[in-house]
Formats: sequence, C-alpha cells, structure tokens
Amino acid sequence: MSGIDSGPGLDRRLGAEFVGTAFLLATVVGSGIMAERLADGNVALALLCNTIPTGAILTVLITAFGPLSTHFNPAVTLVFALRREVSASDALLYAAVQIAGGIIGVWAAHAMFEESIVQFSTHVRTGGAQWFAEGVATFGLVLTILTILKSRPGAVAMGVGLYITAAYWFTASTSFANPAVTIARGLSDTFAGIRPNDVPAFIAAQLVGGVVALGVAHWLCGESSTHSVTEESAAEAD
Repeated sequence: MSGIDSGPGLDRRLGAEFVGTAFLLATVVGSGIMAERLADGNVALALLCNTIPTGAILTVLITAFGPLSTHFNPAVTLVFALRREVSASDALLYAAVQIAGGIIGVWAAHAMFEESIVQFSTHVRTGGAQWFAEGVATFGLVLTILTILKSRPGAVAMGVGLYITAAYWFTASTSFANPAVTIARGLSDTFAGIRPNDVPAFIAAQLVGGVVALGVAHWLCGESSTHSVTEESAAEAD
C-alpha cells in the first residue's frame, strides 16, 4: 500500500485512488447483482459469488496501481496520515476522491445491470454484533497491510485480497471495512447494500478498528518504517 507523498504527483495519486475505488465498488455491487440473479435464492451461494470477485479485484487493483497510490479506503488513509506518510490536507483529498469514486462505481454497476442509477438501500445492517464485526474487520485489514509492509511489501496485494475474501465469511457484517465502500453501498438497494441510517455506526467502528490496529502493529513490529515506491517496486521484482 503506497502511502507516501514522494514519487508520483498528487493529481496522479488522486486519480489512482478515484479509479481504483470506482472499480472496487463496481465489482462489489456488480458481482452482488449478478450473484443474486444467478443464485436462485441461495444466499450462501450468492455471498460466495460476491466474495471471490471482490478479493480478486483488490489483488489486481493494488498490483496495478502500486506505483501510484492504493489505499482505496479512508480508514487506511487515516492510518497513513497518523504515521505521517500522508499529509493531513492530502488525506482529506484522498478520502474525498475515494468516496466520489465509490459512488461512481456503484452507479456504473447499476447502469451495467439496467438498474435505476440513483437508489437508497433498505437493507438493515445494525446492532452491536455488526458494529463489533466492522471493528474487527478493519482492525484485521489494517494489521495485514502494516505487518506485510514490514515483512514483505511486494505481497500486500495478495495479502489484502485474501484477507478480504476470508473476512467476508468470518465477520457477521461481511467485512465492509471501508468508509468509502460503506457510503457507496448505502446508495444501492441491491445484494450488497446497507441502509443509509446504518452507515454512520459502521464508519465509526471501522475508524476505531483501524486506529487500534495501528497501535498494535507499532507494538508488534517496532518503529514504523516508511516504504518508498522504489523499495516496494524492488521488492515486487524479487
């Protein structure tokens, strides 16, 4: 996960964040629509068919945009800002384009499947277990990113893709683990949707989980180290 301010210009990094988050949400929502249509009422099968494309696209996107910026997630951006690898002003811009990209991705999925473009979800996802699950999901995601960055930076894409694939199934909330994803999914009354009223609590749990993971990763790995794009690219080439 590239998080530093050196290297590509801000416009290119923001472009990568926008395009990457748009494709992530197009995949999450689009595969959910396709899965629900083909699963013939089998919710477990639909969830599996939603899970695999999501993990796969994360692996592709992080690999493809690695030299630019690959947060695609305001909670991840917050963690890198707290590590002082992204400035506060840039972090706000990252979050804005991630949210915008996510919404565009949802609308693109709706258009591809001939759904109404503008929707608001009616899928209720609330309660202490769901909120705790989102905290756990985001904690695990951020811990995965930070520890792999410390041990083997070139493996982050695979690690994140596999973690999210697993977390769809071991968390009660199916691991949104991303405020931009949560906001965008509030605008889709399809398989992957979440009722807008339930969005704020999910986001709060995600941010708390991410910050706690930062502290745990610092303790486990010692002093955090800044990984340059060059270092990550070199590791990927090994």
